Amino acid sequence: MRIPTVFTPELQKQYHVTGRMVAMAGGLLFAVSAYLPWAYTGAALDNMSYLGGPSTLQFLGLTLGLIVAWCAAMGWIEPWADRRGFARPLIRVSKRVGWTRGSKAMGIGLLAYIVLILVVIAIELRGLVAVEWGGWVALVAALMAFVGTRLLIAGRAPSLERVRSAAWVEIVAIALILLLALLLVAYALNQNDGGIFLSIIAFAGALSAFVLRSGIGAWISEAGQKHRTVLVFSSFLVAFLFPFTQNGSDANMSIATQVLVFAATAVGLNIVVGLAGLLDLGYIAFLGAGAFTAATLSESAFATINWKPPFIVVMLIAGLISASLGLLIGSPTLRVSGDYLAIVTLAFGEIFRITMNNLDGQSGPNLTHGSSGIPAIPNLELFGFDFGKPHVVFGITLGRFSNYFFLMLLIMAVIVLVFTRLNHSRIGRGWVAIREDEKAAEAMGVNVFGLKLLAFAGGAFLAGFAGAVKAHVDVSVIPDQYVFLESAFLLAAVVLGGMGTVIGVILGATLLKLLPEKLRFVSEYRMLLFGLLMVVMMRFRPEGMIPNQRRALEFHSDDEELVQEIEEDLPYEFAEEKS
Repeated sequence: MRIPTVFTPELQKQYHVTGRMVAMAGGLLFAVSAYLPWAYTGAALDNMSYLGGPSTLQFLGLTLGLIVAWCAAMGWIEPWADRRGFARPLIRVSKRVGWTRGSKAMGIGLLAYIVLILVVIAIELRGLVAVEWGGWVALVAALMAFVGTRLLIAGRAPSLERVRSAAWVEIVAIALILLLALLLVAYALNQNDGGIFLSIIAFAGALSAFVLRSGIGAWISEAGQKHRTVLVFSSFLVAFLFPFTQNGSDANMSIATQVLVFAATAVGLNIVVGLAGLLDLGYIAFLGAGAFTAATLSESAFATINWKPPFIVVMLIAGLISASLGLLIGSPTLRVSGDYLAIVTLAFGEIFRITMNNLDGQSGPNLTHGSSGIPAIPNLELFGFDFGKPHVVFGITLGRFSNYFFLMLLIMAVIVLVFTRLNHSRIGRGWVAIREDEKAAEAMGVNVFGLKLLAFAGGAFLAGFAGAVKAHVDVSVIPDQYVFLESAFLLAAVVLGGMGTVIGVILGATLLKLLPEKLRFVSEYRMLLFGLLMVVMMRFRPEGMIPNQRRALEFHSDDEELVQEIEEDLPYEFAEEKS
């Protein structure tokens, strides 16, 4: 809801003040509703049937409600504390936070959160009649918060990133954020109820929207840039600690390992799509090439090549074969672009799958046993360490998939290092120039064809690396694992996360791999939900969840100019510290 500019300043101010009161009341009422029963029985979600005993999801909702109330109240707290001289350094920092902008995002998130929970309760308990009175109170409170935040006028943009803070404060903030992320992911994976998983995703989305809109996200990003080494090592440390939070669960660690394989492949595709701007719809073939190479060179009784080199050598061979396929498909086709290149790469992916099916000893050489593939691939054994055996560390049993998870972490570190080095090199700048305007890049002396070919080969090499590990994780390799739909999911992970970024692509790949696993109770509608998710993202955030700064400016430059024009036309400036 946008306040018409024809309203007088006094009327606009009344809307603003009324919105603060309604939003604050809605947030506080929602927090209180967490202590009320939301469901008739405890069979729905995480047992929301108690009076006075909030469940975990209700407690998360309470947190969102308090944030809305706090944001709304800051319009009065800041001037009051400033006039009385209370905590002036904190007030100066607070004035740089976009509390109103954050509360607008949180109002939408709070409403989406409670609507999702009520829908899940109705589905699991077969009807809205199973929603208790406390759930309806929470819905009314969320509606109040939503309407109240819509009446607010955002005022000036947040500028928290300009605040100078001590290095130890920034490092502690990074560590706390990563720790909270670890706890949230661990809790989500330990839930067998898909509704709980979706509710946690909704909570994380609402919280992330608030952080980004309020300017806190910009401060965190700035802190991460200043302490990049700390951020990288902390991220890998958190990922390393993740298996210790799963109590030896092979099911969760299997999912986590597949997520890492998928994410590593998506980062390789990010070179082709995100940096060079080449639309590849057959990228899954490079992952399959690495997997089949590792399978044929493994110790399996069904392997068709008698040479059994060490696994490190196998990984290099798998990467080189995948890169060779990239050169093979790239050399004759990279002189075309756009839709034509997409069709050619899609055809290549299908050609690869059909070729693997034909290498059965009848239609061609017996290398892959055709549609049966290569089963019984044994577990890896590197430097005396058997990846198939459980190991006890600090009293916690780490099973087979935990071992492969640690291996994929090391491979992911190598892939991320290669990607970031290429991205910030002369080669990376050449790829970006080709993506922006191929003709202009060629006119400026950029070797367009050579860099395109290098992007294809480099991305394929990284996919081959991941495929070599995937063969041993899956125990068997068959051609039907590498179909077009997998290529589509990889491309969606890159677009959804943010083309040209590492963290964004890893986040996108994680979501797209986790959602099908946790939404098995709606297996018939998973593709529908996936399509709706992509439509919503392309409409409201086309640059991705964690976008590259250049692409974010490309997508929103017109919008920012429009916002500036609107703010200049407003007869009354509702700055946060004056409202």
